Amino acid sequence: MKKVIGLIVLLVFVQQLSKAQNSIEWHSFEEVIEKTAEEPKMILVDVYTDWCGWCKKMDKNTFTDPKVIAYVNENFYAVKLNAEDRKKKFEFKGKEYTGQKMAYSMKVNSYPNFVIMDAAMENITQLPGYREADDFVSSLKLLLENFNH
Repeated sequence: MKKVIGLIVLLVFVQQLSKAQNSIEWHSFEEVIEKTAEEPKMILVDVYTDWCGWCKKMDKNTFTDPKVIAYVNENFYAVKLNAEDRKKKFEFKGKEYTGQKMAYSMKVNSYPNFVIMDAAMENITQLPGYREADDFVSSLKLLLENFNH
């Protein structure tokens, strides 16, 4: 009986581990604030709108690519931010924001747009526009290389 229970626990663990790498781990700003305090990492904010066709293409093609998933999960905390959301409120650096207010404060004016923040939650740069998987990973690698020097 112990072997059966042990096997079930192992299978559940392996399933959860494989599931984690099948998609990008998206977080809220609140979660990222806690996570960067524990383990500092850069933050990748995917700023999108519901009507943006290129945003949907990024979700369908680029963000499902295994290279992108592995690179983003290893090197960033990823956040999805709906630039038109006026309802959901969250606190960031002592102020209350909605998705719309946060996108405006980040000076995002095209979609999709990827805001890169350092572990101190300061904006470093933006990567605007749709990107294929290889180009997206290359852009992120170059950014990290330049930032870490």
